[in-house]
Amino acid sequence: MPPRDSLRLVSFFSLFLIVIAGTLLVLRATPEGLGLSDDSIAYIAGARSLLAGDGYREAWLATNGCVTHFPPGFPSALTVLGWFGLDPLRGARFLNALLFGVNAGLVGILVWRTAPSLTAGLIAAGLFVLNGEMLQTHAMAMSEPLFIFLSLVSLWMFDLSFESLLFYAGEKTSEIEGRVKRWRRRNESAAWLVASGVFAGLAYLTRYSGLALVAALLAALIALHTNWRKRLGGMILFLEGFIPLAAVWALRNHWVAGNATNRSLAWHPLTQENINTGLRVFADFFIPVTGWFKALAKTPGAFEAIAILVLGGALAWTALEAWKFFTKQKQPSLREGSGFIIPLITGLFLFAYLASTVASMILFDAATKFKLRIVSPVFVCLFILLVCALIWLRKRNFALAALIAVAALGVSLFKQAHTVNTWEKSGLGFASFQWYDSEAMAFLRELPDDVAIFTNEPGAVYLYTGRGSFVLPSGYDSARAESIPGFEDGVARMQVEINAGRAVLVIFDDGANIAGEVEALTEGLNLALKSQGDSIYTKQP
Repeated sequence: MPPRDSLRLVSFFSLFLIVIAGTLLVLRATPEGLGLSDDSIAYIAGARSLLAGDGYREAWLATNGCVTHFPPGFPSALTVLGWFGLDPLRGARFLNALLFGVNAGLVGILVWRTAPSLTAGLIAAGLFVLNGEMLQTHAMAMSEPLFIFLSLVSLWMFDLSFESLLFYAGEKTSEIEGRVKRWRRRNESAAWLVASGVFAGLAYLTRYSGLALVAALLAALIALHTNWRKRLGGMILFLEGFIPLAAVWALRNHWVAGNATNRSLAWHPLTQENINTGLRVFADFFIPVTGWFKALAKTPGAFEAIAILVLGGALAWTALEAWKFFTKQKQPSLREGSGFIIPLITGLFLFAYLASTVASMILFDAATKFKLRIVSPVFVCLFILLVCALIWLRKRNFALAALIAVAALGVSLFKQAHTVNTWEKSGLGFASFQWYDSEAMAFLRELPDDVAIFTNEPGAVYLYTGRGSFVLPSGYDSARAESIPGFEDGVARMQVEINAGRAVLVIFDDGANIAGEVEALTEGLNLALKSQGDSIYTKQP
């Protein structure tokens, strides 16, 4: 075997080992299962509903209505695993563990195609697996890992579409053979582009922010093609893959619930608290050593400077590259290959995703915050762009590029060891020991089936009792960030049911998520149990 082929084989085997290592790392960090939140329970309950043949329904709620707020991608994947005997709660752990390794491998492949450099691909995959933020994202039973996977595959398919055009364009053939080659390259390129649209559609069905991926790739088609005939043709092909999936889901939602995504338009500007949360999450990604992070946290404007420096530089480069291609100052060539495409479309996706997230927070859902899981696709894009920057630096100063790569791997390994050690000691959210040992849950499990449950944590109640419950009346809509009428009437109706012995009220964690409403909800009711910050109220004896 030629030395070059041997090196390639060793590199791919090394990448495979990184994929396996990533999978095992998540499994080790989650011996008691993935971290669980309200959204996690919604996905798991939706998958169980699908497995039961009841359709995609809100099984964690007593109303058991059709789900439109949460797209069906992640629950559908859990349902497929359920066909092989894995309950969605366990299936989510194995799926996200596998996706951690596979996503690392995809990042490595995309970087390798950019360079092309197998070593650079391995460094990118290694940095991904050793990153604590990426591990935490995949250690939660949430849809982000699947969304990242589908987005990366869509980017890869898009790159293959342009590679097909460049490959056949560079071949020297006779006139007849040339026509055949041109026909073949157009069809092959079209197939890859439709496939890219299909995976973008699947990403949208996993998280609605998949629309950002669609916008980014449509913008890339406008920038990369040389005339409007090719641009429109490429856009039509891409949308042929995307639109059917999105349209079917929208039509289903209108049919069962009268709305497309359970979002309504309202103006609610970003709060300073939300911005500060995003800055801290962003800074933590770039400062893996706790001591350094704490020192910078004391420096005014430090986190803002990091965000402006990194995102500002990436935005300037992306805009400049897109403009060069759009104005034909820069043209794709066979000699360069398609390596220029991945950094460009990654940059476009990064800022389209950020823009769509901010727009969603301002116009549709004020309850969404710049938490790690929301920001994680941005970090994946930055992985690719930062390693591409190292590739650029390597051509000018190999020693400096190598030093930065080794230092990044070493520091990431240090932080990852701490992250794994922390996570494997206890679960996060509803998977933590306080829920396993909850006396309130034991009380609820003994309730007759005809006694309804009102609670501030319906997801947790479903997880530990297998029963749907009713959400509490509220005078505040967190999604719209505004007060809503009817709180007193809702409380009165709830208390009628409780005082008649047909329901109970359970408040977890001292009502931390319903501050200011606990007194009104519990007034005149009998405190039947109080333990570990949890309270259960029943009718007066």
